[in-house]
Amino acid sequence: MIKDKKETVLYQISYEHFGTIELAPFDITTDVPLIHQWVNQEYAFFWGLQDTTLEQVKLEYQKLIHPKHYDVFMGYYNGVPAFLLERYDPEKDLISNYYSQRIGDCGIHVLVAPAEQPIPNFTWHIFDAISRFIFSNPTVERILVEPDIQNKKMFAICERIGFVLDRIVSLPHKTAQLAFYEKKDFIINQKTRRMIKRSAMNTTNNNIVSPQQAIAHIQPQIWQQVNRLLIKKAICEFSHERLIEPVIQESSEGWNTYTLTTDDTSIVYTFKAKEMALNHLYIALDSITKTKTGTPISLDALLFIKEFKNALGIQQKNLAIYLEEITSTLYSSAYKHIKQNPCAKELVYADFQTIEQAMMEGHPGFVANNGRIGFDSGDYRAYAPESGNSFSLLWLAGHKDRTFYAGTKDLPYETLIQQELDAETRAMFSKMITDDGFAPEDYYFIPIHPWQWFNKLSNIFAPEIAQGKLICLGYGNDQYFAQQSIRTLYNSTHPHKFYTKTALSILNMGFMRGLPMYYLGTAPQMAVWLENLLHQDKYIQETGFEMLGEIASVSYINPYYEELGPHNDYNKMLASLWRESPTSKLQEGQQVMTMAALLHVDQNGDALLPELIKASGLTTDHWLRKYLKAYLSPLLHCFYQYDLVFMPHGENLILVFDNHMPIKVFLKDITEEAVILNPNIELPKGLERMYAPVDEDVKLLSIFIDIFDGFFRFLAQILVEHANYDEQRFWELVAENILDYQARYPELQSKFEQYDLFAPDFQLSCLNRLQLNNGKQMIDLDDPTALLQFVGRLKNPIANYNTTTTSSIINQAAL
Repeated sequence: MIKDKKETVLYQISYEHFGTIELAPFDITTDVPLIHQWVNQEYAFFWGLQDTTLEQVKLEYQKLIHPKHYDVFMGYYNGVPAFLLERYDPEKDLISNYYSQRIGDCGIHVLVAPAEQPIPNFTWHIFDAISRFIFSNPTVERILVEPDIQNKKMFAICERIGFVLDRIVSLPHKTAQLAFYEKKDFIINQKTRRMIKRSAMNTTNNNIVSPQQAIAHIQPQIWQQVNRLLIKKAICEFSHERLIEPVIQESSEGWNTYTLTTDDTSIVYTFKAKEMALNHLYIALDSITKTKTGTPISLDALLFIKEFKNALGIQQKNLAIYLEEITSTLYSSAYKHIKQNPCAKELVYADFQTIEQAMMEGHPGFVANNGRIGFDSGDYRAYAPESGNSFSLLWLAGHKDRTFYAGTKDLPYETLIQQELDAETRAMFSKMITDDGFAPEDYYFIPIHPWQWFNKLSNIFAPEIAQGKLICLGYGNDQYFAQQSIRTLYNSTHPHKFYTKTALSILNMGFMRGLPMYYLGTAPQMAVWLENLLHQDKYIQETGFEMLGEIASVSYINPYYEELGPHNDYNKMLASLWRESPTSKLQEGQQVMTMAALLHVDQNGDALLPELIKASGLTTDHWLRKYLKAYLSPLLHCFYQYDLVFMPHGENLILVFDNHMPIKVFLKDITEEAVILNPNIELPKGLERMYAPVDEDVKLLSIFIDIFDGFFRFLAQILVEHANYDEQRFWELVAENILDYQARYPELQSKFEQYDLFAPDFQLSCLNRLQLNNGKQMIDLDDPTALLQFVGRLKNPIANYNTTTTSSIINQAAL
């Protein structure tokens, strides 16, 4: 439906490499049928006109355009209707009762047409054009939007444009989030964008934020809350690792009152907590207080670190970088708290990426767990998983004398590229290589993170670019979401396509996040070998356990740095890995989320796990048994049957649910973390690196530390705090699961005794001590166990549940 707009176009703007956007007056006769189709789409729920007839929509818009203060426009993209704009005077509208108006305010409502085929940054261009149109009126000084508080996509795009979130108001027909865009900020943004040379697809620079927007979430009350939360975590984890020693002052009804004295003995923290297994403190958040010579003072997480600097053993040279990671963690926490994500109850029914973007916490054990040193505030809004923004990948062409491709037998380079890039894009990229005077067949296409190009590769790899060994091709068409493991990217345009994991040279949790060819070159071979090893195993089939195969990789070798070794950061800057997507493995009706989501507590203080259990209709015992069978059982089997261990933390496991009941897990991040512990196992040529010579008393720590201490410790508190579940009962079920497995394989009895999961205690391995010791590289990648920090031992919470004492549990389970 294209109307003759020669006489009616009110505003027009053309964007290089994108197209033309126009605005024309709304026509009741010709436009209502189209709007009727749009408002009855599922995505238009917030417009409030679903299940309406054509006549009802017509009457609605006759009413809207009648008042002089209300105007309606149709927007066109390259001549095709693309959006609806409503412009109104807030002073003459219901909204005037809910905020303080200013002269020059202008309110808008925007409805975007359903997308037949996703176009990168389509909505951004529409909102940019609307902002230009509205501000072209010299009397307008500020634009107001008031979307439904649940309309997260609207918030995301508004913030990208430059709107600053304001108060939440309860209107008669919805709870709305006010947001404003000041003309002065609009002018600054336009000037800034003109100063920056944009790429062909405008992908990166669209995420520029205004100076005010960069700090919009840094509000006093929110800042106090996230500082309190981080101090709570710091007390728990630092005392767990025996860096600090809270002292019990009194006890009452299971709660202890503790004091914690800093390096300066005049400063004292007081809090209430319950002692849980594995030297874990369940701390009452609101009970934490701080005094200096008896006078109460406010909580400050940065000061907390400095006040315990000696106890924590931070060297002066490492203090600044650790404080920066703490500040970045607070910054992201504040953003998550003000973002208004779906609450825990809503997430029970949410899709994979909605859940992924709603997570409030990073790694449960690390105190400084969202450092992302290298990102600026615009990068944060563009690329952090919690921002919810999608973006396109950049593609380079790497000459084959520098670039190494590795894929499974079924996935040669040509097959992979045909899947990842459409024919038109491949042809365009090849033409660009030809136009530069080179032969396309001499190059491999390499996907990279946009941040990596602008901040690292375009500078450091300049000699390679000058020689034509590396050619920048521009952006691909598909959009991606960053996952909680920030350099793993989910294809939102085509969810069944592979994950793409890219090098991202930001400092985060003790490592520069590169990708070494040392691992990537053999990743596909490892994926095939592991699948062949486990695929035919009947017990593995019974648990449903699967690995997301890392089935292809591409790595660029920079000759200027090659001699520095495979683990040098400069040799890990340009590489990508393709991994199977969990979406491609799901049956109809199944739901997925990372296992980290089981520890999620929303901005209101409510946990997701109890809501999942409630929605399943199962008892907590029954739900947990199914979870343990899906998660713990296959890992036990891999250890005892194959001497094979992984890194099975929350972000590395993707849980599959059927009716909110856990039925299986997908394991990811295998390439750098799958290890064979037995030197007698014959590994294929090329996979010798999988064997790790580990001391006998350290082998079982892959379960004790990574599973018991690294995940179950936190899961137990969620159950106790939010589901009123007995902690001892949880550990009984863990023991039951292990005994059930051991009963299935009596032929492994000697191995069960050699590596005894019911031992009285086990070594405590300390993650925060590693980061405090060296925030830039926590461990020696050539000898991963050499720098591990072992401090004392933890009492094993299942030590007493041996075969005799737990037989009754199994009998009850059978009933």
